[in-house]
This record gives sequence, C-alpha cells and structure tokens, in this order.
Amino acid sequence: MNRRRFLNLTIGAAAAAAIPNPPEAPRTEIAIEGDQFLINGKLTHAGRYYQGMRIEGLLMNARMVQGTFDDLNPQTRARWQYPDSRQWDPERNTREFVAAMSTWRQHGLLSFSLNLQGGTPEAGAQQHPWENSAFAPDGSLRAAYMERLRWILNRADELGMAPIVGYFYVGQDHRLRDEAAVKRGVENATGWLLDRGYRNILLEIANETTHRYHHAILRPDRIDELIGVATAIRADGFRFPASSSLSGGQIPSSKIVRASDFLLLHGNGVNQPEGLVRMVHRARQVKGYRPMPILFNEDDHFRLPANHMLAAIRGYASWGALDQGNNDYRNGYQCPPVNWSINTERKQAFFSLLKQITGG
Repeated sequence: MNRRRFLNLTIGAAAAAAIPNPPEAPRTEIAIEGDQFLINGKLTHAGRYYQGMRIEGLLMNARMVQGTFDDLNPQTRARWQYPDSRQWDPERNTREFVAAMSTWRQHGLLSFSLNLQGGTPEAGAQQHPWENSAFAPDGSLRAAYMERLRWILNRADELGMAPIVGYFYVGQDHRLRDEAAVKRGVENATGWLLDRGYRNILLEIANETTHRYHHAILRPDRIDELIGVATAIRADGFRFPASSSLSGGQIPSSKIVRASDFLLLHGNGVNQPEGLVRMVHRARQVKGYRPMPILFNEDDHFRLPANHMLAAIRGYASWGALDQGNNDYRNGYQCPPVNWSINTERKQAFFSLLKQITGG
C-alpha cells in the first residue's frame, strides 16, 4: 500500500515542509511478546515485583486525552479559558503537557492515553457542541492538531514512554461526514505516525465503542474492521499494535479479541477491586483469546489501601487512572484548562503509589 496517499493533510506544501521530523533513529520502540510489553527489547520494569506481584511486562498509564485539545466552535471556545489570561490557548495547553511529562516519567508512568478527538471536557455533559477533532469532515488531518501531537510524541520518544494514541471519541465522530471519511481518517493518522518514524505507539481506534457513535463502523459489531485497516498499514515491515476499548465493566467480543493485539478494558462503574480481577479472568476466556496483554486505560476508582490499580496488577493487567478531580474535572486531568502538574492530593496519591510499585 502506497503511504503517500496518507499525506492528505489540510496544509499547504510550505507549511508541511516547516514541520520538522523527529530524529531519524527513534529512541523508543514498544513491542509485545505474549502477554507482556517490552520497550527497546527489554521487559518494562524488568525484574520488578511489588508485594509479591509481578510488575515487569506491565504498562502503567494514565488518561491524559486532552493533550492536543482545541475547540473550533466560537460559541463554546470561551468555556475553556485560562483564569489568568481569560483566553483559551491550545498551544499553551500542549506546552504545559510536555513540560509535565518528565515528572510523570520519574514516578514510573510509562504510558498515557491521548485522543485525536479528546474526551468529554465538561462534567456530566449530555450534548457535545464543542468541536474538538484532528480530523476534517473528509478524514484529512488538521495541521495544527498534528503539530501539537508531534510535540508530545517527540518528548515521549525522548523519555522512553509509549503513548496510547486514540483516534475517535463519541460526540465528535459525527464531525466526519461518512464511513469512507472515517476509514480515510484511520489511514491518514496511521500513515502520518509511520511517516514520522514513531515506533513507541499503541493505537486505540475508538474510546468506549459501546457508546452511541454516529457512524456504525465505530460500534462494537464493526470496530474490528477499523482495527484491521490500521494494522494493515506498514512501513519497512513495522506496524502499530492496535485495539479498541469498551465502556466500564464490559468485556470485548470475540471479533474484537481476534482483531486486537492487546485488550483494552475500563474499570469505571466497577465498584469493588475484585471486580477487576474477574474482568481480567473473563477476558482471557473469550473465544479467540491468545496470550496478549490486558490493559486498563480508564478507571476513575482510586482508593487506599485497597484500590483498582492493585487489583489489576494482581490479575497481571496494566492499569490506567482517569482523574476526574473528585467530581470537579478542573482539578483533574480531564477538563480544560488542565493543570498537568501533580498538584492535588488525589494526583499525589496516585503518583506516589505508582512510584512505590514501579520503583520510579
């Protein structure tokens, strides 16, 4: 397949030439062997155990999906203004994200979830009038979004981190005009990542595909088609591992398991830590399962001393925190304007335990 077709960006040739590429030889490469993750050929957290539980081979993460956020709707853009400037600034958001990444890494965070259509930026929102999408209606890529993504991915490559890059989010997928545009979006985004030499990325085609997506191809019965589109695209024999998540507590179907390289689970709505252990066990019983990593990349439950992170590890699954800020999104990592530092008791508790578990 000719990768030149994927360079269908909404930018002119001069603007495209102005975007520098990352180093020709990427520093960080993610790989999967059986049910374990490797970075640069070595098991993550090699040799590490915590309270008798195996940590090596896991990919601990956090939901940071608004790293490239913007709002193209002038009617809602003011909702995200910074208190000090009274303006929304997407480049400031990404710059502050990048500045915080080394601190996350020092605490043992190896991965985080981004999404090219973000996440719900407003607590309890039933309608999504804002327009936050790296995809234009025809599935081409918006240059400003991809430039901000490049800042983040380059820094992740330098730090030895392996982000989970999501493509679609419910409430924004209708911004693409039809299924053909959705497929082109997958092709264009995957080709863009490959053309820039990244090797440290996992793909999440759609976040919580069990939600009411506008396009049927993004729903559970057909999401395997788009996973297949992404994994068919290669550069020099390399392709990105891919999967798609479901809503909290739900187990992927046999079709999704067969199409995926790793399984994405969500712990939202699972009120007891033992429920996560049962989810992991059930996922491994799905027809079509073979040894593959199981990774929670969204879970809003974090309590001490017993919590979902420790429960997931007990089942030998990676775990990722969704910090909604104790029902005030603006104190967490979910709602712009985000403070990307470790500035609250909840954030401090998560990163402190993460550092104990991983050794930092």
